[in-house]
Amino acid sequence: MTFDDQIITDAVIYCRVSSRAQEADGHGLESQETRCRQHADAKGYKVAAVFPDTITGGIDFMERPGMVALLSFLDAQPDKRFVVIFDDLKRFARDTRFHLDLRDAFRDRGAKIECLNFKLDESPEGEFIETIIAAQGALERKQNGRQVAQKMRARMENGYWIHNPPVGYEYTTVKGRGKLLVPKEPLATIVRDSFEGLASGRFQSQAEVKRFFESFPDFPRNKNNEITQQRVTDVLKQPLYTGYICSETYNLNWLKAQHEPLISLETFDKVQELREGASKLPARKNIGDEFALRGFVLCGDCGKPYRSSWAKGATKRYPYYLCQTKTCPSYGKSIPRNKLEGEFAAIIRTLQPSQQLFDLVTHMFRDIWNERSALLEDAIKSGQRRLRESDRQIETLLDRIMDATNPTVIKAYEDKIAVLERDKLKLREQLQTKAPEKGTFDKMLELSLKFLANPYNLWETGNITLKRTVLRLAFSERFTYHRFEGARTPQISLPFKTLAGIHGGEIKNGAADRTRTYDPIITNDVLYHLSYSGVS
Repeated sequence: MTFDDQIITDAVIYCRVSSRAQEADGHGLESQETRCRQHADAKGYKVAAVFPDTITGGIDFMERPGMVALLSFLDAQPDKRFVVIFDDLKRFARDTRFHLDLRDAFRDRGAKIECLNFKLDESPEGEFIETIIAAQGALERKQNGRQVAQKMRARMENGYWIHNPPVGYEYTTVKGRGKLLVPKEPLATIVRDSFEGLASGRFQSQAEVKRFFESFPDFPRNKNNEITQQRVTDVLKQPLYTGYICSETYNLNWLKAQHEPLISLETFDKVQELREGASKLPARKNIGDEFALRGFVLCGDCGKPYRSSWAKGATKRYPYYLCQTKTCPSYGKSIPRNKLEGEFAAIIRTLQPSQQLFDLVTHMFRDIWNERSALLEDAIKSGQRRLRESDRQIETLLDRIMDATNPTVIKAYEDKIAVLERDKLKLREQLQTKAPEKGTFDKMLELSLKFLANPYNLWETGNITLKRTVLRLAFSERFTYHRFEGARTPQISLPFKTLAGIHGGEIKNGAADRTRTYDPIITNDVLYHLSYSGVS
C-alpha cells in the first residue's frame, strides 16, 4: 500500500478566533472544538491533538503559533497520514494567497483537509470554487478592517480616545457616549504632580520624576517590578493629559477631547522645553534620596557643591557630606549629615514671621489679589482680540491656499495655519484659567500661605521631595558652608525678603488697622511667586 492509499484513522483539529474578546464572549475555541470532535466521531476518526489560535487570519499562517505547531506535529510523523478538521473555511485563512500556500503545505505533508461548512474538492472546478470563496473571505476581512478604521477615526475626531488608557486614566462606560477616559486615583494625582513639579522647578530632572514615581507602590511597573526611563518619558510626552488628542496613526493633531484634563497645555509645553534642555543638577541613583542638601550646599573654600557618601563603621554606616575637589584645602574632609542639615534647619526656623506680621501680609496679598483680578480682566479682553485676529489670519491663508498651485507654497501655508491653530488652543486655555472666580483667594493660596507662615513644618516632615521644595521656595540661590565657620548667610527668596522688609510699616490694633507702606510692585511679584510656586 502506497502512502497516498493509506486509510486515514487519525485526525487533528484546528480552531481559531480573531481576538481574546471573541473567545471571552462565547464565540470561542471551545464551541469550534466541540463541533469538530462531533464530526470526527461521525467519521470514525481518532483525535490525536487540538491546535488553537487566538489571532487574525489575515496574516501569514507561519506567524500563527497554533498553525506552526500543527505543521510541526505533522512533520514529526512523516510516515503517518492525518486529516485536519476545522469548522469553517474562514478559520483556515482570510487571505487568498495564504489560503493557497497553506493548502500546498498540507498537500506536501500528505494531510487531508475536511471543513464542516464546505466540501473540499481536488478537481479543477472544486479548486476554482474554493479560490473564489477564499477571495471572498479576504474581501470581507479588508472591508471590515476599513470600516473599523473609519469608525475609530470618526470616534477620535469626536474627541474620544480609542487606544489603551495612559497612566492616570481608566475607561468607564457612560450612557450615550460609550467608553470615556476618566481620572484614576491616586495615579492621576501622581501624574499631575510630576508635571507641575517639573514645570515649577520642584523636580530638576527626569531622573527625579522617576524617583518620585518609584516612591508610590501603586505606580505601574514592568515584569521586573521596575519603572523604566522609557515609562517616565512616555508619561511626560503624552498630550492626552492636557485634554487634547494627537494621533500619528490617524493624522490628528490637538483635537479637543471629551475627557477631563489633568494639566494645562501651558504646563505641558513648559515640561517639553525643560526636557529638551540640560538638567540643572546631577542625578544619582539612591544616594540623592538620602541627602536633601546634595547639589544645594557649596564648599566654603572652593565654592563647588558638596558631594555625599556613606562611611562604613564597625557596626553601621554613617552619612557624610564632603568636598571632592582635589585642589581644595577641604578635599576629602567630611561633615556629618546631621550636623550640616541640623544647622540648615536652624536657619529655616528663623524664617518664620510673627503671627501679627503674617496677618498683615495676608491682608496685603488680598489687596494685591483684587488689583490683579482687575488687570486680568483687561488681559482677557486683549486675548479675545488676539483670537479674532488669528481667525482672520487663518481665513486669509485658506484663501491663498485655494489660489496657490505650487506645492511648496501650499505646504508653507498649511504649516502656518497649524501654528496658528496651536496658538489658538493655548490662548483659549489661558483665557479659561486666567481670571480666578471671586472668593477664591483663600482656596488658591491657602497652602502657600501656610508654607510662608512656617516653612520649618514642611522641612520637618523628613520627606525628601518636600525638603527640596523648601530649598527652592525659601532660597534664591545655593548657600555656602565652611567646615570650620559653619553656614554663611544664605540669599532668601522674594517672599521672605518682603516679610523682612515690612517691619517698617506701622501696625495698629493688630493687622486690621494698618498703614500701607509696602511696595505694591514687589508684593505683586511675591503673590505671583506663591501662586505658581508649586506649593499651592
